[in-house]
Amino acid sequence: MDNKNNKEVNIKEFISPYVKNWKYFVGMVFLMGVLAIFYLKSKVSIYKVQTSVLIKDAKKMSAASGDIGILQSIGGFSGMGTNSIENEVGVFESKSIVEDVVREHNFQTPVYAKQTFNQVELYGVTNPYIINVIQDKKNVDLPKKPISIKSKGNEIVLSSEEWKKDITTTYNKTISLPYANIIISKNQTFKPLKKMDMSDVCFYYSDFESTVNDLQEALMVDLLDKDGTIISLSVDFENKDKAKDLLNGLVRQYNVYAVNDKNIESKRTKDFIDKRITLISRELGDVETQKEGYKSDNRIVDLASEARINLQMKEQSKSHILELGTQVELNRILQSTLNKKGSGDVLPLNIGLDNDAAGKAIQEYNALVLQRNKYLEEATPDNPLVKTVNKQIEEMKSSLSETLQKNAISLELAKRKVEGQLGSSEQMISKIPTQEKLFRSIERQQQIKESLYLLLLQKREEAAISMEITAEKARVIDKAFVYRKPVAPKKMFTLGVFLLAGALIPFVFIYLKQLLQSTIITRADIAKLTKIPVIAEIPKLKIKENPLVSFNDVTPMAESFRIFVTNLRFLLPAKDAPHIILVTSSVKGEGKTFISTNLSIILASARSKVLVVGADVRNPQLQRYNPAMKNAKGLTEFLSGEEISINEITHPSGYNENCDFIYSGSIPPNPTDLLQNGRLDELLELIKAENKYKYIVLDTAPLLLVTDSFLIADKSDAIVYVTRSEVTENSYIEFLNNSIEDDKLKNVGIVLNGVKESNFGYGNKYGYGYNAEEKKWWQKYF
Repeated sequence: MDNKNNKEVNIKEFISPYVKNWKYFVGMVFLMGVLAIFYLKSKVSIYKVQTSVLIKDAKKMSAASGDIGILQSIGGFSGMGTNSIENEVGVFESKSIVEDVVREHNFQTPVYAKQTFNQVELYGVTNPYIINVIQDKKNVDLPKKPISIKSKGNEIVLSSEEWKKDITTTYNKTISLPYANIIISKNQTFKPLKKMDMSDVCFYYSDFESTVNDLQEALMVDLLDKDGTIISLSVDFENKDKAKDLLNGLVRQYNVYAVNDKNIESKRTKDFIDKRITLISRELGDVETQKEGYKSDNRIVDLASEARINLQMKEQSKSHILELGTQVELNRILQSTLNKKGSGDVLPLNIGLDNDAAGKAIQEYNALVLQRNKYLEEATPDNPLVKTVNKQIEEMKSSLSETLQKNAISLELAKRKVEGQLGSSEQMISKIPTQEKLFRSIERQQQIKESLYLLLLQKREEAAISMEITAEKARVIDKAFVYRKPVAPKKMFTLGVFLLAGALIPFVFIYLKQLLQSTIITRADIAKLTKIPVIAEIPKLKIKENPLVSFNDVTPMAESFRIFVTNLRFLLPAKDAPHIILVTSSVKGEGKTFISTNLSIILASARSKVLVVGADVRNPQLQRYNPAMKNAKGLTEFLSGEEISINEITHPSGYNENCDFIYSGSIPPNPTDLLQNGRLDELLELIKAENKYKYIVLDTAPLLLVTDSFLIADKSDAIVYVTRSEVTENSYIEFLNNSIEDDKLKNVGIVLNGVKESNFGYGNKYGYGYNAEEKKWWQKYF
C-alpha cells in the first residue's frame, strides 16, 4: 500500500510542474499555431508534375549481345548483361539532355513578384518580361540577391542591394550586368494573374551550369515497374507551366536523340547533300552571274529576238535609203527646172517630192506666174502691176531655190544616217553566230547546274522524309500533368509539427529547468534535502505591493505570516520570560529583514509587545522601512560601550504601537569583536529585566558569509532560517544540516520566502482568509 502511495506521489510530483505551468503550454501552442499559419502563408505551394513514357523495343539487345545472352542462360554469367531500360533511364538523367532543354527555354532568369508574405514565380503568359541571356561572363561572382526590375514606358530600371548604382536602359537593348549580358523585351502575350501585386517584380540570375545542375537534381526518373519499360519523370516545382515545359522538353529531346541515332545514315546523307547543294548553288550563282554579265556587256535581252530585229532594221534601212535617194533626185530635178525656167513658166507640182513647204512654195510661185501672164494679156511688161508681180516672182523663185537647197541637204543627212543604221545592223547580224555559240555554252552550263541542283533538292527532301517518318522511340503515355494536392508545404503536417513543438518547447524547458535546477523552488524541494520542518511559505511580493502587512490585513501575504506565527509558537518553549527569535539565512538577499519586520508586526497584532533588534551590524537593512532612522543610534553604539540607555536606542516601529525597533546603528570596523564582548548579553538581560516585551526578534547576518550569527545563535529560543525560492541553492540546505549536526544551531524552522503562487504547497488555488477578495477570471491567468 505504501509503495502504491509512493508511486502516486512520484507521479504527482512529476506532472505537477507541468500542470502548474499549463498556461505556458496553452500560450506556446497558440503562438506556434500562429507561427504555423504565418509560415504556411509565407511558403508558396509546391506541386508535383509528372509524365510517363513507354520506351519501345527497350529490351532488344544488339547483335553483339547475343553471345552474352547465351552465356547468361547457362547460369554462371547472370551479371554480364545490361538492362537496356536502365540505360534509357540514364539518358533521361544525363546532363546533356538537361542542357539542351535549358538552351531551348529561359530557365536562367526566373522572375518573381513579391507579395505580402511570399514571392510568386512568373512564367509564360504571367511573366511581363522576357529576359534572354546572351552570354555568361566567366570567372565572376554570381549574385546572391535578387535584381529588382521596374519599367515606365519604354524605360527599364534594374537595381540590386549588391550594386552601388542602378542600371537604366530600354527594351530590346543589350544590358551588361556584372555577371552576364542580357536583353529584356516585353512579353506581348502577358496576362497578369488575378489579385496579384505586380508593383515589386524581381528576377534571379544563375549561370548556365548552375541552372543545369539544379534542374538535374530536381528531376526524378524512375521505372513504374521493374519488369516493364515505362519510365516516369517528375519534378516538384512552384510553377506548374515551367515544370510541364521542362518534362515535355526532356521527352521531346530524348526522342530527338533516339531519332538521330536511328537516322545517322540519313542524316549524314542529308548533310552531304546540304554541302553539295551549297556548292552547286554557289556554282549556279556564278554561271548566272556570267550569263548576266554577258548579256549586259553585249546588250542582249534575247538573242533570237535581237537577230530578228536587226534583220528587220536592215530591210527597213535599205527601203528607206531608196526612198531618200528618190527624194534627192526629185529635189535636184526641181532645182534644175527652177533654174532653167523663165519668168512666165510654171513649175511641175505633183511629182512626188515629200516636202510640204516646197510644195506650198511651188503652188504660190505658179499662182504668181499665172497672174503675171494674165496681166501681160492686157498690159505691157512695163506696166507697174506687171513689174510688181515680176518682182514678187523673183523673190519667190529665190525663196523656193533656198528651200529646195535646204531640203537637199536634209535628205543627204537622213540618207547618211540610215546608211549608218544599215551598217550597224549588218555588223550586229554578222556577230550573232558567234554570240549564239558563246551564249548557248553559258546556258548549257546553267541548265546542267540547275538540273543537278534540283536533283539534290529532291534527294534532300527524300532523306528528310525518311528521317521524319522514323517512329519516335518514346511514346508519351501521359503528357505532363499536375497533381491536385501540393506536395509542399504539407499544411496539416506542418501545423501538427508546430503545435507539437509548441507543446514540447515548454515541456523540454520545464524538464531541463528541473534537471539543471540548483535552487530551491517549492516546499517539496526542501523536504527532499532536510528533515527540518518548513514552518511557513511566504508568497512572492508583487510589483507595487506594500512589503509590510497591516492591521486586519487579509491578503495572502498577511495570512501566510499568520500561519508562520502559528507554526513558530510550536517551536518556542513554554516559559514566561521573553522569547528570543533569531532570524538568519544562508546568503544576502533571501529576505531576512523582510521576514523579521513582518513577523514582528503579526506578533504585535496579538497585543503582545515585540522588540526587533537589528543584529546585522555589517549590512544594516532594518532602517530601509523607515529611512528617517538611518542615522539613529542603535546596537553598535550600545555594544561599543557608549554611555547610552536602552530607551535611547529603542524607537517605535511606526507600523504598530506594540512593536519597537533597535536599529543596527553605525557600521563598526570590528563587528565580530563587538558581538563577543558580552554587551549583547547585557542588553538582552536589561530587556528581559524590564519585562516589557514578550518577543525579541534578532535580525542577524547570513550564516555562510560571516560567523556573526553563530556567535549569538545560543542566545535564541528558536531559529528562523530564511530561504528564498529560486535563489537559495540546494547546497545551502546541506550547510544547514551540517550546522545542526554540529550543534551550532538548535530548534530551527525553515521559512520559504518569495514563493510564486503556482508553487505554493496549499492555498494557492483558492486564496487566504474568509474575507479574501475573489479574483476575476482574467486575474487567474495573468
